[in-house]
Amino acid sequence: MDRPQQAAEHAPETEGLAHRLDKPMGVLGLVFVLVVLGQSLAREPWLVTTLTVLGWLFWAVFVAEFAYRALTARDRRRFWARNWWQLIFLAVPFLRFARAFTLLRAARVGGVLSAAVRGSRSAGRLLTGRIGWLVAVTGVVVLAASQLLYVVGAYDSYGPALYDTALATVSGEPLSAAGGFARLLDVALAVYSVAVFATVAGALGAFFLERNRPDLAATQPSPP
Repeated sequence: MDRPQQAAEHAPETEGLAHRLDKPMGVLGLVFVLVVLGQSLAREPWLVTTLTVLGWLFWAVFVAEFAYRALTARDRRRFWARNWWQLIFLAVPFLRFARAFTLLRAARVGGVLSAAVRGSRSAGRLLTGRIGWLVAVTGVVVLAASQLLYVVGAYDSYGPALYDTALATVSGEPLSAAGGFARLLDVALAVYSVAVFATVAGALGAFFLERNRPDLAATQPSPP
């Protein structure tokens, strides 16, 4: 039996296993966002060490899952065309071994962005409802953006960064921090807040439209 035929026979089994991994990996992705956040805020040596070890363990699981999906994909060319960008986020944490301060800061920023991307994809895996998915992704955006502001030094403490970011994400309120990065992130969060408002308005409109359809059907005259 040749290899293409073997791959065709085992494809349903491997795809089924990959599908069953969606929810566990989704939960790990959301937890990973909190672990990365904890790494930036932790000050006790034992807590820093624990969170660092957890972060690397989670990352090893993500790498293993990505490698498994790549090896078992039916159409590998299509898989790499759609998922090549994930290699960047999987490679970013290894910049932490660099000694240069600039690269170390870039690694911390990249780690936050990687966790945000992983958390957003995890929300998509776990939640099918539009509102639930939007709430989860908005939470990830708030945590990631506030952490970025804290990591780059736009805020001296994390509490004000979290508060300002939450307001900017939900209502479009400008950030109080100064600096080019803060201004750029301010614009991005304002655009996101508009998207959130439009999505919520559309979902509410669809809900009330579906709710009123039975009443409209009942009031229509029956055909002779």
